[in-house]
Amino acid sequence: MSATLSASTLLAVPLAPLIGAVVTGLFGTKLGGNLIGRRATHSLTILGVLISFILSAMTLNSVVSDGARFNATIYEWMTVGGLKMEIGFLVDGLTALMMCVVTFVSLMVHIYTIGYMEEDEGYNRFFAYISLFTFSMLMLVMSNNMLQLFFGWEAVGVVSYLLIGFWYNRPTAIFANLKAFLVNRVGDFGFILGIGLVAAYAGTLNYGETFAKANELAKLSFPGTEWMLITVICICLFIGAMGKSAQFPLHVWLPDSMEGPTPISALIHAATMVTAGIFMVARMSPLFELSDTALSFVLVIGGITALFMGFLGVIQNDIKRVVAYSTLSQLGYMTVALGASAYSVAIFHLMTHAFFKALLFLGAGSVIIGMHHNQDMRWMGALRKYMPITWITSLVGSLALIGTPWFSGFYSKDSIIEAVRESHLWGSGFAYFAVLASVFVTALYSFRMYFMVFHGKERYDQNPDAHHDGDHGHGHHDDHHEPHESPWVVWVPLVLLAIPSVVIGYMTIEPLLFGDLFKGAIFVDETKHEAMKELAEAFHGPMAMALHGFTAAPFWLALAGVVTAWYLYLVKPALPAAIKRAFGPIYRLLDNKYYMDWFNENVIARATRALGTGLWKGGDQGIIDGAIVNGSWKLVGRISGVVRWMQSGYIYHYAFAMLLGIFVLMSYFVWFKR
Repeated sequence: MSATLSASTLLAVPLAPLIGAVVTGLFGTKLGGNLIGRRATHSLTILGVLISFILSAMTLNSVVSDGARFNATIYEWMTVGGLKMEIGFLVDGLTALMMCVVTFVSLMVHIYTIGYMEEDEGYNRFFAYISLFTFSMLMLVMSNNMLQLFFGWEAVGVVSYLLIGFWYNRPTAIFANLKAFLVNRVGDFGFILGIGLVAAYAGTLNYGETFAKANELAKLSFPGTEWMLITVICICLFIGAMGKSAQFPLHVWLPDSMEGPTPISALIHAATMVTAGIFMVARMSPLFELSDTALSFVLVIGGITALFMGFLGVIQNDIKRVVAYSTLSQLGYMTVALGASAYSVAIFHLMTHAFFKALLFLGAGSVIIGMHHNQDMRWMGALRKYMPITWITSLVGSLALIGTPWFSGFYSKDSIIEAVRESHLWGSGFAYFAVLASVFVTALYSFRMYFMVFHGKERYDQNPDAHHDGDHGHGHHDDHHEPHESPWVVWVPLVLLAIPSVVIGYMTIEPLLFGDLFKGAIFVDETKHEAMKELAEAFHGPMAMALHGFTAAPFWLALAGVVTAWYLYLVKPALPAAIKRAFGPIYRLLDNKYYMDWFNENVIARATRALGTGLWKGGDQGIIDGAIVNGSWKLVGRISGVVRWMQSGYIYHYAFAMLLGIFVLMSYFVWFKR
């Protein structure tokens, strides 16, 4: 391949899934009269994503082997003054890696969906949505300007709204997608303010032109304050990432979004939408490097999310919610790495996490199919006998998640922990404690789930809610059948995701963290932020790192978590109930999710409603309608009534008025001008 990338090839990457989405959305649903069947629908959308993945892999190969790059405008929409609004692609190591992760995980989810959604009436509609989601995410990661970034950002938000509320006849699904939409609007408000400030002060939305002016922006203060403008811009942009990447306190939408079908949980919450915020901050590294205050803010928020969301995973009984809280915690890890200026480590963890978390979500979905759509782990147990492929792939995913040496998660998690330890920013001490403590918590909830589902006694025939609808929302099943292994279209993606969950960390740590892959894409000021330099000095190859991992604190903390889970849920299964009774207030705090939902619904929502009502009745009805609109015509009416009375049309009235006027003027001059 040559060292230049073709614009038409790059265009085909997002357009292939878009064409699949449009054709199936128009002709495979009621909208277009169901002209094409299920086989044509999944074949067309899978072909689109497969083409996208192959082209992405070729692009990454060209970027790695030939140093190929692409940065150009594809279409200029309009020019406002000196501000250009355009669609363009920036392809470097960061973009090419993200393209491959998004398209590979999306391809696995598309194949898996054939088996998972086979009984669902909305089969074709679902494929149209996930293909459209893939297009939106690719437009986001390939953009070379903030306008297109924002378009992709909002597009993934809209499609996730449609997917979370896919079963729109369920009130819980409608509540969940509305909650996701509203919480993300809060983050997006900060995001668009950040973009607006860049447009106002840099005079451009193009990445390259903005970064070229970064040092000029760093010298400016925010008008009317002593704050650095660059700090305000970075924090506003990060608030957008807090919403999209579910960071505390804008995390509340993600656990509820499990109301969507399981393939969506894997696609949105493992590899794509929730990592958009992480990708955006890494892309904006030339701006974030100029503000230690913003980096400290990122560090602390990430630390809070990593630790406190992990605690919530320990008490969940719904298999999908455990994995959802695990995602929140791991997103906290990535955010901490960003705050420590270890952007490449954050992207490395984003990539490894995409594989093993998609594996865990799809494994959970396979368990749900095998359990006839029951999601409660209390009514599972001993499934390894009935579902051997799901069992072994889920074990691989769990080992990768807790950071077992040689598994992919080990290389990225340990690199994050080391990077935070080497950071000297304000807040790094708390963040280091949070990510270290979170290692134990992660191992505890991961293996609690693993032991409850695949080991111990069989409990599937004791489920009191056996005839309630599960994840699929289909009709009743005979739930007293034994569990069964899922069909091949479900387990093949599990195996294909399990392979990189084991080997991808070992294979890629060197080029990603210490090579030139991200050269020109990620900027780190090593004179101020030394974490990456320290990591490079301590790194002696992936084998040495894994061997050293057995002696480090994270390994022993993870082992302690696994042993604790084994003891509590296999050796002494009555003990967790006793602990729950002994620590009632703490359990209630966790069960109510730190009362964040209560606070949002009873304080923020009510205050917002009261403010809205006050503005409506006082401002709109009272001032605008009452005083300005109605008041103005009443005033004009009264004045015209007086004037009309004076303009009678009789000559003697006017003569009398003239005489009266002359008398007043004469009196004035006689008495006051003597």
